[in-house]
This record gives sequence, structure tokens and C-alpha cells, in this order.
Amino acid sequence: MSPRVSLQPRCSRCNLPSHLCLCAEIPRVETRTRILLLQHVVETWKKSNTGRVAALALVNSRLLTYGAQDEAFDTALLSEPGTWLLFPDGPTAPPDAPAPRQLVVLDGSWSQARRMTQRIPALRTLPRLVLPPPAPGTLRLREPTHPSGMSTLDAIARAVAVLEGAEAAAPLERLAALRVQRIAECGTLN
Repeated sequence: MSPRVSLQPRCSRCNLPSHLCLCAEIPRVETRTRILLLQHVVETWKKSNTGRVAALALVNSRLLTYGAQDEAFDTALLSEPGTWLLFPDGPTAPPDAPAPRQLVVLDGSWSQARRMTQRIPALRTLPRLVLPPPAPGTLRLREPTHPSGMSTLDAIARAVAVLEGAEAAAPLERLAALRVQRIAECGTLN
């Protein structure tokens, strides 16, 4: 049996293989908008998980796990005034609505995110921030299954750009590009 690349040690902070570790390059990004990442339990230890990296960079963020059988998810966080959901479709907030104070970001595959919105009634009541689909030729590790699909880190960077301007989003965009570049140079994420 040949040794597998996936058996290489991982960074305990960013969860990438040690030779791809991004920790030294993770910026400290301050935003007015609080980012509440709701991570599907299946994503927790995936090396491809960009939600964890985003949470490390964002000072005003919180990362919660959804779906662990031994943990109950406190939906009270979703009822805080000014809370919106970042989601690729559905009813958007009225154009004259004040900017969100808290943005809920679902971290998981498209089907996991869709199931979370079905299983957590409070998510369905939130105004939505809908981003336009990524431009053709956007640097990615894999093709998304949904036309508006992108990594969690890319989605957060684009949402920050919409809500707080391109300058605020630039460090997150650079981090996302560096992550893709490192993994592409290595040839694998396994």
C-alpha cells in the first residue's frame, strides 16, 4: 500500500496540510458587519474548508457548528436585530433597508446549505444578501455545483466588498487567491 498524501500532518489552526499552512499570511480584517459562520458539521475537518480560514481572518466573526448530535444550536443568535443571511437565491432585502449588522454565512456544500435553511426555520425569515454569480475565469479549486457557487471565503470577501467597500474586502480576496495558488502549485489538497 502506498503512503497517501492525506496522511501528512495538518496545521491545527488552518487545517491545511502543514506544507500548505496559511497561518503566517492570514490577515487581521476588521469589519463593521459581524460575520456569523454557521458551519455544517461535515465541513469541520475538511482540508478544503475555507470557513475556518475566514473566521481566523475576521476579527468580528463567530464560527458555530451545525448538525453535531451532541450540540444544540442556539437560534437566538439569528433573531438579533439587523441579521441577514448570505444566500444565492430567495427574497432579498428591500433596497432601502439599512445595511446588516450581522451576516449569517452558511459554510457547507450547496446541498448542505439548502438543508440548513430548510431545517432552521429562523434562517428562512431573514432578509437575504444575494451576490451576483462569479465572473467567468474566476480562480477556483473546483467547479461549483450551483451557478452562484463559490467558496465560503470568496463569498465572504464579495459580501464585505458589497457592504463595506473593496478596500475592506481586499485582504480576504488576497487570502483566497493565495490559498488557491498554493494548493494548485502543490497539485492536490488531499
